[in-house]
Amino acid sequence: MKILISGFLALFGWSVISTYIYVCKIKELCYEPSAMQMPVVSNKDVTTVDTTSKPLVQKQAEVPENLVLYFAFDKAEFRSDAATEKYFNESNEYLNQNLQARLSITGHADAVGSDKYNQSLGYRRAQNTQHYFESKGMPSNKIIIESMGEKEPADDNKTKSGRANNRRTVITIKK
Repeated sequence: MKILISGFLALFGWSVISTYIYVCKIKELCYEPSAMQMPVVSNKDVTTVDTTSKPLVQKQAEVPENLVLYFAFDKAEFRSDAATEKYFNESNEYLNQNLQARLSITGHADAVGSDKYNQSLGYRRAQNTQHYFESKGMPSNKIIIESMGEKEPADDNKTKSGRANNRRTVITIKK
């Protein structure tokens, strides 16, 4: 019986020592106390805003629909309205979230006058629209302007209402 008990104690001792060697020395799973230096937290690093009522992930802005602005005959002066303000806010939010996107402003004219003059008039219309967006705070490097002059009519240039529909600036977001 003494042999049986001494054999059991030897087996038990061997299993304890081999488990310790495997777990602590080979796998390094035993935690030994060590000194750790904690960074100092300043007041500016602490969030004071209630984040439980506001989502932490910012909602992705949607691409606003194209905006068409109409002009008087032979005029390039731009006047903003509620639709223009709304479009500025939506497009500015989208452009801030999408760094590669640009605001494209294309000026158009009706067919009255020479091609060269209408090209210039369309460009002035696009420039005045650009100046409005820049005055509201949109960076100039986010805006692309061009003129199509009378080359891309939206309506028939033979009628008064058709020509009025062609005197426009089209504002779109290019991704």
